[in-house]
Amino acid sequence: MTVLVTGGAGYIGSHTTYALLDRGEAVVVLDNLSTGMRAHVADKAVFVEGEVADQALVKALIREQAIDSVIHFAGSIVVPESVAEPLRYYLNNVVASRALIEACVESGIKQFIFSSTATVFAESAPQPLSEESEKSPISPYAKSKLMTEWMLEDASNAHPGFQHIVLRYFNVCGADAQGRTGQVSRIPTHLIKRAAMVALGRIPYLDIFGTDYPTVDGTGVRDYIHVTDLANAHLFALDALREGGGSTSYNVGYGRGLSVREVIAAMERVIGRPLPAQEAPRRAGDPPTLISDPSRIRALGWTPQFDNIEGIIHSALNWERRFNA
Repeated sequence: MTVLVTGGAGYIGSHTTYALLDRGEAVVVLDNLSTGMRAHVADKAVFVEGEVADQALVKALIREQAIDSVIHFAGSIVVPESVAEPLRYYLNNVVASRALIEACVESGIKQFIFSSTATVFAESAPQPLSEESEKSPISPYAKSKLMTEWMLEDASNAHPGFQHIVLRYFNVCGADAQGRTGQVSRIPTHLIKRAAMVALGRIPYLDIFGTDYPTVDGTGVRDYIHVTDLANAHLFALDALREGGGSTSYNVGYGRGLSVREVIAAMERVIGRPLPAQEAPRRAGDPPTLISDPSRIRALGWTPQFDNIEGIIHSALNWERRFNA
């Protein structure tokens, strides 16, 4: 069996590619390298540069590489950018995904896993968030993800042989323990990534976007999950589909939240000195709190191995030093 990983040159996609290869899977990576890096694709994976919306290419890969499963990461992911450029996000995340899903259905793909987001949930939904919590996304990015979830649901209902799992990520951070891949971004927006850049003198200070949220200290609260734990969650989802499980969704996080200031304090403990930071206005599209209820995916047997904020920060710092060496 061969797995097609779209966006496999990106942050989460490259980690998941390594996780698949590490357990003996055959992997084909399809990426247009608009944000991903060719160097982050594992040598053992077959790499194809191209668009997920290119149905002729996708169908040829499925046929020629004997692909039976697809993990779909490819897309645009920056919330404030989506507010400024919504049509680009709908094109890249919805229109392209629709083309990919159609090509997969017509080619007989049986298992499809989709990279979604916790930001599809309503701001007013009680925390922690279960899979059934109210959905009411506030950014074009989150709306584009929920639209794709709906397309997958309808496609699976219409084509019973095509089953899917939606994984809703909380805040992904950290890097591969072996240093094989990590987080690289044209415009870094993730808190721990930027905090590591400040700690290493790459940027002068960390912006704290919003200090008036209804949270413990006024800053945004998130459920931070190590990228390797998230990559492994995809393997559990894939196994569930291969074993005959039906279409469903899973929230993937640790079930606890940390505020921006708490993450800064953790970084300061790790580096042993204050971290330069300044307060800034809220960013458009950012909800105040996102905390998962991961009990459903834990029932599959998924058990986090890296649930420690200091350990996550160490891995992010190690990657940042290595990547910029």
